[in-house]
Amino acid sequence: MKLKDKVAVVTGAGRNIGESIVKLFAEEGAKIGVVDMDEGRGQRVVDGLKKAGHEAVLAICNVSKASSVQEMVKKVVGHFGGIDILVNNAAITDHKNILSISEEEFDQIIAVTLKGPFLVAKYVAEQMVKQGRGGKIVNIASTSGLQGRTDAIAYSAAKGGVLNLSRAMAVQLASYNIRVNCVTPNRSGSPVGEDAGVEGREFKNLAGRLGTPEDQARAVFFLASDDSDFIWGANLICDGGVTAASNFPKEKGRS
Repeated sequence: MKLKDKVAVVTGAGRNIGESIVKLFAEEGAKIGVVDMDEGRGQRVVDGLKKAGHEAVLAICNVSKASSVQEMVKKVVGHFGGIDILVNNAAITDHKNILSISEEEFDQIIAVTLKGPFLVAKYVAEQMVKQGRGGKIVNIASTSGLQGRTDAIAYSAAKGGVLNLSRAMAVQLASYNIRVNCVTPNRSGSPVGEDAGVEGREFKNLAGRLGTPEDQARAVFFLASDDSDFIWGANLICDGGVTAASNFPKEKGRS
């Protein structure tokens, strides 16, 4: 087990990609801090992990509020004694363009999807520095942060920010042996912030299928393990080839 006895904090762990990440991490020996805003979702995940024989604790947290993040870190550290891995996965999205979105809506998306990863990384990194044994941080971005969209103006801006936030964090935390990287998914599992399934969801990629939460969990696990020990400040694009083929015409017989 590649994460044996490591303590991992995963935000937005109550469903979809976050839930798959904590399940894989736990199978690989990690003790899990399940972080979510929804107590019911989070507790369901914790109960499932414990039933499978894993160690987990639930921390309800509003990632856009510093005081809530500090309380979350305190709870996880109090329960497990420290933190070795952080995955910043929590996010919300909009479906608006620049002409239709309100200032309040824009601010809310930025607060959770960009400020949230900053705050959680800030206070978890402080704990990692205090521990003196380094750590790993993986931020979840999106292909929406790599190119423009006809909708989701705030989400696109936030995820673009997450990409460069990750690089800046990598530079600033490297001297403490805290290794920061980023994973960029595309359409994996249910839409952001929704519990709905994937039926009818459109896609065009080289893989010929929609992504799954498990696809993203495996990419995150690679960056959280020592197998990626020489990868610092990188963006691992896990999108089925969407960005590679975005400027080329569709080939016959391929979605």
